[in-house]
Amino acid sequence: MVWELHSGLEFTPENDAEFFSQLPARPGVCLISSREASAEPYLIRTADLRRRLERLLGPPDPTSKRLNLHEFAHIARYCETGSVFEQTLAYYHNAKQIFPKRYRELMRLRPAPLLKINLRNAYPRCFVTRRIVVNEQGEPSSGVYYGPFASRRSAEAFADKMLDFFKVRRCQIKIRRDPTYPGCLYSEMKMCLAPCFAGCTKEEYDAEVNRLVQFLDSNSLSLHDAFAQERERASEQMDFEKAAAIHKKLEKLHDVLRGKPDLSRRIQDLDVVVLQRAVDEHTVVLFGVHGGRLAEPFYLHFGDTGKPASAEETVRDYLEGVLGAAPATNLTPRQNAAELGEHLALLSRWFFSSPRAGEIFFRDKDWPYRRILRACSRLLSPKEKTEQNGSAEGKTKSEERK
Repeated sequence: MVWELHSGLEFTPENDAEFFSQLPARPGVCLISSREASAEPYLIRTADLRRRLERLLGPPDPTSKRLNLHEFAHIARYCETGSVFEQTLAYYHNAKQIFPKRYRELMRLRPAPLLKINLRNAYPRCFVTRRIVVNEQGEPSSGVYYGPFASRRSAEAFADKMLDFFKVRRCQIKIRRDPTYPGCLYSEMKMCLAPCFAGCTKEEYDAEVNRLVQFLDSNSLSLHDAFAQERERASEQMDFEKAAAIHKKLEKLHDVLRGKPDLSRRIQDLDVVVLQRAVDEHTVVLFGVHGGRLAEPFYLHFGDTGKPASAEETVRDYLEGVLGAAPATNLTPRQNAAELGEHLALLSRWFFSSPRAGEIFFRDKDWPYRRILRACSRLLSPKEKTEQNGSAEGKTKSEERK
């Protein structure tokens, strides 16, 4: 495992000063094991391993209620991390291995909100969910998923505004196509094709759902281009009143898109790379993401010259390997779905954090290799290093107070 806790020290209360002196004053993840085999180990993440363990393992203060493991600790195994993002992943992988039943609780890890269009339903609708269904190959199934979003509220807000441009149903009733059914408010306002009382044919409703899917797949370009062309035709025909009305629609569409984060897109198309500083000097770590799944990281060492040999080719080989990676075949569909949800949650937790350390690049038709290499130079600059360390300190201060 990349983030294996490979460094270890034995702790004895009588030699605690020597023990603390051997610890690095660096961010990292640490597992503290007890002398008693039946006792559960204690896993922590911190901005300063030495200072945190001095507090945990130092002589207890009888006047303090702070947690103290002076008599509990026997072995401390740890690994250093270069960024908050790397530390979060290191903690996640170790917690999942050591505490398989409660690692989500330890990390307060909850699946990220997504928008789903359930194509299995005869009359699909778009709704917010935190649950993903995958097939035997580990790919999302039973519909299309878009996300992740920062919160359920933000996902619902975007969906409500977006659906104003489409006449897709928003109700949760079972569609029976009953002409006597009175319909809902949206059908009365002509904002829904009203399949509930046979206000449209099945083909007409499917066409409207396809418009919605194309809108989300194209990052709104399909609808934006259609409006722009329609406005242009109206202007050419000197129908300025119609052109002005379409222009207002475009302005409303732009307002909707301002509420859609760059990270939110079809899950199968969520291919990104996150760049962070590594522990080693002159090194940047690349975290590839394919279809919403985090791949093994890649450490790009620049050396003293600031330029690695064939840097672009090296990055290209790694990212092409990420795209060629398939979901784990030794997991059940349920386990694969849970893993995908966790990876999306970890990625969105970092992406929506403030301040956000590191950089992210999206793959559209291809990867922006030159921009990625320029970002590596920025990350390795002294100013960026200071900002990264300050961010790591701020992210873990609250945990150290516990």
